[in-house]
Amino acid sequence: MFFIRNIKSIPHELPWYTPNIMEWVDAIILGLVQGITEFLPISSTGHLVIVRDFLAIDDLNGLAFDTVLHFATTVAVMVYFRLDIWNLIQVALRKLGRLPVNEKDNTMLYALIVGTLPAAVLGIFLDSYISEHFRSSIIVAVMLFLTAFFFMYAEWRHYLSPAHGELTIKRGLWVGFFQALALLPGMSRSGSTIAGGMLLGMTRYEASRFSFLLAIPITLGAGSKMALDLLKQDAGLVNWTMVLVGSVVAFCTALLVIHFFLRFIRKYTLWPFVWYSLILSSMVAYVHFFT
Repeated sequence: MFFIRNIKSIPHELPWYTPNIMEWVDAIILGLVQGITEFLPISSTGHLVIVRDFLAIDDLNGLAFDTVLHFATTVAVMVYFRLDIWNLIQVALRKLGRLPVNEKDNTMLYALIVGTLPAAVLGIFLDSYISEHFRSSIIVAVMLFLTAFFFMYAEWRHYLSPAHGELTIKRGLWVGFFQALALLPGMSRSGSTIAGGMLLGMTRYEASRFSFLLAIPITLGAGSKMALDLLKQDAGLVNWTMVLVGSVVAFCTALLVIHFFLRFIRKYTLWPFVWYSLILSSMVAYVHFFT
């Protein structure tokens, strides 16, 4: 594997350079990882960090890949919830025209707006610092471990006091604060918002649906910021064919995962993700300290 990886040391800017087979495999793997983990409560950023470290993927146009993969999975959730998004656009337009709107749709619109603010504001000030100081496998392992106990607590509280309230603007804001926890690599954005919604009295399905809709503005914003950072670099050195392959894989995978997870969460709990997070964090910690 080390010998094969050394082939990738060929400078990408050379005119005769073409990607080797391992780089194509890496592109597909990263696309699959992003597509599977973005909307499951297991942290896509954390998994990308782990996979890059484990497979020694450190020269695969990292910023370009992260940018386009985020956009790809955002487009996937927008396609899946296209009717909901269109309905919210109509609500906003009717509000501007001072026309009557459905109160539940109005609440959803305002909850999404205020729920986006905490992560957006904190991300502006903390994202660069966190990316520089907290983007490592061992930090991811710690956050996965803490996430598991957060899910346990949410499920315990949900068992003692089943869902008793619908989405409100205030609950939307509090879910937004839970979403801000995902600035830390290894803390799942969808997991923190779903568990947070459950703690606030929402059903698992209602919290999951709101979590997916809440993902759209924040992931679009994060993707746009990454795109601006990419433009500051020499984008001519990026192999856009491989980036496109990874993004298509991420988009298709994300569509399937969203559909699967919403069906899953109607019947089951977060406990499978508790065990997954505990096992993965233990494995990463073992590799870090003992190998």
